[in-house]
Parts: sequence; structure tokens; C-alpha cells
Amino acid sequence: MQEMSTRQLADWLEDSDSPLREAVASRPKPLLLDVRETWEYELCHLAGSLSMPMGTVPARLNELDVSAAVVVICHHGVRSMQVAMFLAQNGFSSLYNLAGGINAWAHDVDLAMCKY
Repeated sequence: MQEMSTRQLADWLEDSDSPLREAVASRPKPLLLDVRETWEYELCHLAGSLSMPMGTVPARLNELDVSAAVVVICHHGVRSMQVAMFLAQNGFSSLYNLAGGINAWAHDVDLAMCKY
């Protein structure tokens, strides 16, 4: 599991969505796994992310593709780190924790995003 900065994730998502993607060797878009509570997700989230509150992850593990690149997101990066460690223990190998979480994203990448 690796830490990923908001800028690194923004670049990855931009690369994955690029119409020139076929012409360059880019990584496929990662699964954005948001482990915050539902009310937090409803306040703000990254487009295309999957809401799976931390407490539900063990019961919903079969919904996730063990071979996919997964970026785990929470508010500040603590819960997501715990979930990423759990996923690693369950066979996931391409794991990233978003350093600073959605809060850092709102301050560094999407300044219009709701902050709480």
C-alpha cells in the first residue's frame, strides 16, 4: 500500500479520462473507494467514487475487484489507511491511501468543493 497525494490522484484521473489515452501508455482509472459515512459522502465526494462506509467494508468485500487499483479515501486519511491495510490483508495489492483525504482534495485540487 502506498500513500498518494491529491495532485498525483488528480493527474492519474486526468490521464485516465484523456481522449488521447489510447495513444499513450496510461494506467486504467482506479476504483475510488470512499469509506466515510454516508452523510459525509453526501456533503462532497469525488465523481465516480464508490461509497462504502468503513464499518461495511468487511461485509461488502466481495463487491470489490481484488485485481483493480484502489484508491481509498476518507476525510483526513486515517480511516482510509486502516481500510487499505485491511484490504491488503485480504489479497488486494494495488492499493493507495489518499494522503489528507477529501479535505486535502478540497484545499489542493477542487477549491469549490464543500469543506467540513
